[in-house]
Amino acid sequence: MISKWLWTLRSLLRELWVRVAAFAVLAILVAAVAPLLSPLIPEEWAEALGGNAVDDVLHILASSMLAVTTFSLSIAVNAFTAAASAATPRSTALLQQDTTTQTTLSTFLGAFVYSIVAIIGLNAGYYDPGARLVLFIATILVVIVVVLTLLRWMGYLPEFGRMNNTLDRVEEAARTALSTRLKTPWMGARPMKGPPPEGAVPLKSDQTGYIQHIDVEALNDCAEAAGCQFYLATLPGDFVYPGAPLLHVLGGFDDSEPVRHAFTVDRFRSFDQDPRYGMIVLAEIGSRALSPAVNDPGTAVAVIGRQLSVLAQWEVREAPDVRFPLIHVPSTDPVDMVEAAFRPLIRDGAQNAQVQLHLMEALEALNTISAEVFGHSVRTLLDEIKDRIDGAEGLSRRDHDDLAKRLSSIDA
Repeated sequence: MISKWLWTLRSLLRELWVRVAAFAVLAILVAAVAPLLSPLIPEEWAEALGGNAVDDVLHILASSMLAVTTFSLSIAVNAFTAAASAATPRSTALLQQDTTTQTTLSTFLGAFVYSIVAIIGLNAGYYDPGARLVLFIATILVVIVVVLTLLRWMGYLPEFGRMNNTLDRVEEAARTALSTRLKTPWMGARPMKGPPPEGAVPLKSDQTGYIQHIDVEALNDCAEAAGCQFYLATLPGDFVYPGAPLLHVLGGFDDSEPVRHAFTVDRFRSFDQDPRYGMIVLAEIGSRALSPAVNDPGTAVAVIGRQLSVLAQWEVREAPDVRFPLIHVPSTDPVDMVEAAFRPLIRDGAQNAQVQLHLMEALEALNTISAEVFGHSVRTLLDEIKDRIDGAEGLSRRDHDDLAKRLSSIDA
């Protein structure tokens, strides 16, 4: 479980402008340090190659890189828009954090900034013959990097933002979040079983939004300093509002501000510490595919398979790894995960026999993988499937009978 400052830094490094700014600064430094390397260049080399060889290359680079950067940015924006309309707007955050896209745009803009700064330095007489040779070598290297990046970008574009690509990203985000939670199911704290003890006082939120991150280590430090214990009432992904309890305190403490500061609250949910959010986004994609306007049951079936793949990694850990003994954290409920994944598809795919059949097979697979973990959820959702298909007007009599027969054969 990472601290808040490290989580904030990691979130900041995912922003496009950070990488673009870093490449631009690097480009300026490359152009600026050329005179410092000039004494290392033999005089005869500088006289032979340090003339005007670099001028034309820099002008070509400057004029082309601005157009390429603008064009690539428009392609990325179109991909974001396509993913939002074809899949779900919640998936665009993952595309915007794509490292290949960010590196490509940063490289093109960095090359443009480098060429502009170098041209300005040449016109200002900043470079002597030796420095011009250094600049020429650096420009050749920049051109090579640009060409390689452009080739990579051309091979990357055919899949970027397409439905399968978007599904891959959401599935991977959900898988990573769930895997992280399963490795530390109580985030390094003590498992909380049942309600808080009597006498525990709630500490209420003063913000409205979704909890994106909880700094458990900072909470443990606050509890240790105050000589008390904290019982969390919320987990990442929960919606809070002024007056909603963040945690319950057993024992008195004076300053609540550091405790509230350990909770990162924002208007939007984050995939990082919230495995349920990934399942919700996958379900949204499947539900949109089942809408009459789209009518794409194949995508819904693909979503069901990906949800099953994510949930299949569930493991029960009996012995917690307690590093923060003064904090008590509730367990992640598999019922919430399974219902978030499949209930919207059961509702929206009630009139599609193909989708219902795959839902039954997925639920049967979960029951086979671990009846102890998923058995209750499977039984509940199978009962809901029965009610849905019994009340579905769009199913033919034959489809209804086939589904009912398949449903009765599942031992859950």
